[in-house]
Amino acid sequence: MKKSTTLVALALFLSAAVGALTAAWLYIRRREKELDEYEQLLFSEDDCELDEEPCEQAEKADLQE
Repeated sequence: MKKSTTLVALALFLSAAVGALTAAWLYIRRREKELDEYEQLLFSEDDCELDEEPCEQAEKADLQE
């Protein structure tokens, strides 16, 4: 009877460990997707073009002086 209790406890422990690892994997996967979306918004080409225009105007002004 003691062996069966140990096996049940071991099976429950392994199930809990697998569940925790699965939850962590799903969380990390979802978080990576969110970060990728944020990166795309942050470094999108449209934003770069808008940011470069004032820089180019400033460079032209410096060259003219």
